[in-house]
Amino acid sequence: MRIGKRLYSLMMFVVVALLGGLLAAGLIVPVAGMATATGTTMVESLDTLPTELTEPQQPERSRLLNADGSPLAYFYDENRIYEPLDKIAPIMRQAQVAIEDHRFYEHGALDLTGTLRALVRSSQGNTQGGSSLTQQYVRLVQVEIAEENNDATAKAAATENTIARKIRELRYAIAMEKKLSKDTILERYLNIAYYGDGAYGVEAAAKHYFGTSAAKLTLSQAAMLAGLVRNPVATNPVAHPAQAIERRNNVLDRMAELTDASGNPLITAEQAAEAKAEPFDKKKVTQSRLGCANSAFPFICDYALEVLKQQATALGATPAERLNTVYRGGLTITTQIDPKAQRQAQRVLSKRVSPKDPAIGVIVMMEPNTGLIRAMAQSRPVMGLNWRKGETFYNYAVGKAQHGGDGFQGGSTFKAFVAAAALDQGFGTNTTFKVGTHRNYQGETFPSCKGSVKVTKRWVVDGPEVGTYNLWNGTSQSVNNYFVPLEQAVGLCPVVKMAKAVGLQPASGEDITKLAYPSFTLGSVEITPLSMVTAYGTFANRGVRCNPTIIKSIKNKAGMELPKPEAGCKKVIDQGVADAVNKIFQGPFTSGTLTRSRIYGTTLAGKTGTVPSNKAAWTVGYTPDLVTAAVISYDNGPRFKKFWKGHRGFLHGIRLPKSKTYLTGFGADAGWMLFKPAMTYALKDIDRNTQFSNPPQSVLNGETVDVPSCAGRGPSSCAALLHAAGFSTYYSRQYSNDVPSGGLIGTSGGGSAGKGSQIAIYVSKGPEPAPTVEPSPTPTPTKPRRGPR
Repeated sequence: MRIGKRLYSLMMFVVVALLGGLLAAGLIVPVAGMATATGTTMVESLDTLPTELTEPQQPERSRLLNADGSPLAYFYDENRIYEPLDKIAPIMRQAQVAIEDHRFYEHGALDLTGTLRALVRSSQGNTQGGSSLTQQYVRLVQVEIAEENNDATAKAAATENTIARKIRELRYAIAMEKKLSKDTILERYLNIAYYGDGAYGVEAAAKHYFGTSAAKLTLSQAAMLAGLVRNPVATNPVAHPAQAIERRNNVLDRMAELTDASGNPLITAEQAAEAKAEPFDKKKVTQSRLGCANSAFPFICDYALEVLKQQATALGATPAERLNTVYRGGLTITTQIDPKAQRQAQRVLSKRVSPKDPAIGVIVMMEPNTGLIRAMAQSRPVMGLNWRKGETFYNYAVGKAQHGGDGFQGGSTFKAFVAAAALDQGFGTNTTFKVGTHRNYQGETFPSCKGSVKVTKRWVVDGPEVGTYNLWNGTSQSVNNYFVPLEQAVGLCPVVKMAKAVGLQPASGEDITKLAYPSFTLGSVEITPLSMVTAYGTFANRGVRCNPTIIKSIKNKAGMELPKPEAGCKKVIDQGVADAVNKIFQGPFTSGTLTRSRIYGTTLAGKTGTVPSNKAAWTVGYTPDLVTAAVISYDNGPRFKKFWKGHRGFLHGIRLPKSKTYLTGFGADAGWMLFKPAMTYALKDIDRNTQFSNPPQSVLNGETVDVPSCAGRGPSSCAALLHAAGFSTYYSRQYSNDVPSGGLIGTSGGGSAGKGSQIAIYVSKGPEPAPTVEPSPTPTPTKPRRGPR
């Protein structure tokens, strides 16, 4: 037989009243069994329920800042900025208490009148509020714990519409009020509550909806925010302005009804009317830049986030833990990014290479003595999927492990690594080679880390230069057929080891020493612009390599500085060798391929790079304070294959279809178009003006080796003797009246020559024939001129 509704309600009232009394007294309720209209539900035993709720730190958003303190991006699961109670406007505190629990400061953990009413009605299937503000805070904490642990079951239990949930909240609330003051509970409530539209806590809500702070909220604004907590979706003023204003007005009416401790109304009717008259201004709504896609510099942001995830071990033991700290820890992360230099680099790129062009432009700047990245710009600056609008998810400055692309062949920029390896091995600037416009290296061998590498196929290296070159003019003029023989003399193993030591990395992440091919000196490996500035930065920093880092500092929400990913600066090559490279590679700017890219009043070192078939053009230039790499490359993506089929010369002599920029396809393009304007601007923001150090003369001179005497030998025997002494050779045929044709006249180099130099072997062509005298033609008489015409 069913119990009548009135009798049932009376019984429930008695049971709940007794239960409430026990809880209020702080006693443990072993078992509470309560019948419902649809059956019997057993509330779990409370014997094992902790009397106190462990409160986790409220998650707060983290800020990623530029070097000048301007925001670059925000990271958060919940957009929250925790503020103490004294930084929250008193009118906001009053509004929230008035609408949620106006007797908050008068009762204990329980507002018995409201709670018992809610319990009875909830038992009848009519779920209703009535929880004290402390109980509401308990529920929010339980939800937060469940979300932090990704526990869907616990979250459901924290929000279920049951008496069991109410009892748990009551028990926790009693313990909480014994431990915390009312003001502390209110402070935490105002910071944990969800105010809709992605804003957690009153400070984030004030900034989002009104562009102000919690400390400066007006009566109208405070009333609107206070009204949002009950139903933040339905009363969201951005999506539902009419409902939001109606709810705000309800709060104002309630505040006008209530009185303070002195019996005075919280607000007057006139104040309420004036606040009601204020419209909601959607123009003041501001969106925080959540994540990198919404950042002003999305690819810098993405790289910084990857660095934090992969390297910031102070934030957690695993990448997942580190990301969790970033998104919930309220960190302040400052980068060294100079927004002025970044925007200038972006303007320079956007002027020369359109996002929709079938080409890619990149500029990267780094401080060589700290490794801190100052700018990282690319011609496609918008992160997104719509390639027709020039959007991309690739960061073309970095490798695949950091969301980069395939990289770019480096062209003649790699000659710096050959020069450095040569100097390190004792080859000096006077190491000379005779150069022709074309040379086929098929059949020749190059010493490598594992034996020798033989060029089995036809490999013709071209260049317009003809004559004898040394390291000075071979570098300034970027002479291919000087550097290939130099690499051959030095050996591939020292060259690739030097490249790795200074920081050059393939975009694939592969070990660069495994790519020891004879074409290495011509830049045949796809590398990243970021690793290029790292490598050249090692020379600029006098042999000390600082790995690139974008994080200048990390502070927790208490303002304490945390360990950050370090550049790991360490000496990797001899200081004198680095100084010599810096001296030699000033040549391209003073008298070589980069004269058009000179910056008045600044001593620069660096190198151009032209990739075979003109697929990419590089310029890398630096001072001791800043190194910049600029590259323009064809885009090898599938959507541009049809375009490049009609342009087999790639960047050579092409006008880009969208930006209308004309390219020669040589490295100097990247120099005067990109490097010079970006570098000139960035150097203005650097207070230092460090000068290059003069290298030791002993390094520049290198080792001098005695040239063996070939007296009494034939040309072939002499060549073998010279090769054994470490020299390369070439034959030069000359007339001789003393040596029969085919005989050895002598060698160049005198008694000594620079290590690895090329020695000429002079071979007789026999006596010089007598000159042929041709008869003079009979002169034709001409008429004398009569005057000027």
